[in-house]
Amino acid sequence: MSASDIDFMRKFKMGEMAVEAGTPILSEGANAPQIYTVLSGMGLRAKLTECGRRQVINFVFPGDFLGLQAGIMGEMTHSVEASTEMTLCVFDRKAIWQVFREQPERAFDLTWLAAIEEHFLGETLLTLGQRDALQSVAWALHRIGRRGLGLGLMEAGSMPLPYRQQDLADALGLSLVHTNKTLGKLRDRQLATWAEGVLRIHDAAGLARVAMVENVAPMRRPLI
Repeated sequence: MSASDIDFMRKFKMGEMAVEAGTPILSEGANAPQIYTVLSGMGLRAKLTECGRRQVINFVFPGDFLGLQAGIMGEMTHSVEASTEMTLCVFDRKAIWQVFREQPERAFDLTWLAAIEEHFLGETLLTLGQRDALQSVAWALHRIGRRGLGLGLMEAGSMPLPYRQQDLADALGLSLVHTNKTLGKLRDRQLATWAEGVLRIHDAAGLARVAMVENVAPMRRPLI
């Protein structure tokens, strides 16, 4: 960023907020006045059906921008919850239009982040509709591993992944038992292991082949 960009972002920023694990950050249907960048920690985006069933939309990692949907559409159509302790950079939602008026490069970054979320949802739809359980779990772990690598969280093939197996099951439309058995198959094939809050990718190329995706380098993502 240029010096003027940094000066603008400092004025755009309201402060920082620390939340405990399990804290709702944004609620479905809410018209929250703040939007956030995740500085540390992990969370979940999810929707609930009327009968109480949960669909995890995706996992939240450092660098993710939260609340843009409410900033544009007026309210959230999904919820965001902290899965671990998190630190958030807080922005005033009303100032988002000022970004588009005065900082076109930052506005393009926001548009890029929205576009990559749309791309991810397309991949997810393909996974739910066309990949079997083994391919689906392999796809999810490979995607998470690539994201962890891009964030510098992956060291010697391992990264923290402090979610529950139920969270992964709710993301992929699988039962908890099926998810557990499928993780066991990937472990037995020495492709990936997820246990005690740590994801270990033993063979990224092999995992990608099972998932039917290319084993490409992680994308460089803008940080708002």
